[in-house]
Amino acid sequence: MIKEISSTQNDLIKEIIQLQTKSKIRKKKGLFVIEGLREIKLSVASGYVIQKLLFCEDIIAREALDGLLELIEVKNIELIRVSLKVYERIAHRKGTEGIISVSLFKILKLNDLKLNKNPLILVAEASEKPGNLGALFRTADAANLDAVIIANPITDLYNPNIIRSSVGCVFTNQIAVGSTNEILTFLKQREIHIYSAALRSDSVRYDQVAYKNPSAIVVGTEATGLSREWTEEATENIIIPMQGKIDSLNVSVSAAIVIFEAKRQRNFETLQ
Repeated sequence: MIKEISSTQNDLIKEIIQLQTKSKIRKKKGLFVIEGLREIKLSVASGYVIQKLLFCEDIIAREALDGLLELIEVKNIELIRVSLKVYERIAHRKGTEGIISVSLFKILKLNDLKLNKNPLILVAEASEKPGNLGALFRTADAANLDAVIIANPITDLYNPNIIRSSVGCVFTNQIAVGSTNEILTFLKQREIHIYSAALRSDSVRYDQVAYKNPSAIVVGTEATGLSREWTEEATENIIIPMQGKIDSLNVSVSAAIVIFEAKRQRNFETLQ
């Protein structure tokens, strides 16, 4: 059965708006909203479970909808046809394909990460800007990193701005969340070298470090950098030399520079 909603005052529509705008509601209900065909497909491929699927026939092509429905267990999903007015009310961004899912949270635990014998990991501490986190996930996907670990997160990773800015890469990476102390313990137990990006007098150039062993590249916020724990426990503190007037780069740009240097050392061809 396909339900229909044509009123913006419908209780489900109000709930979806809350899920999009309030982290505490997402955490309380264990639900989040995914907008866009590509993002929903990526979430399904990563094992996320869709609870409800809302679509607007004035926007989405029938072939696109049928293609998505072939990928998922439709019998366990509530299908809801919404009017154009309703869709425009709940759509978080313009230009999406007329489809939105309400999906179940995943608990992103460190011990659930599946790592090979020589992993390359990105750790981001206390990233406060959804756009930066989204860009970090895109970089991690582009480099095919083994995992991304978020230390002391400021917001939950199911913020719609993170999903949007990551173009769905929040679903394509192995991700875990923990406190700085928990992550440090996790890395040390697995003998993973820690390379902390920090503006310090004892930092060495990022390209003078060998990343061929199990490695974690750690970045902090643009405002305050990394906490003392990361710089004191690092195998090496690293720095990207600046040649202009400022002393730092955007965190996602900095991470990309170091990550692809590590990949270069590991004989990864970035251009095929």
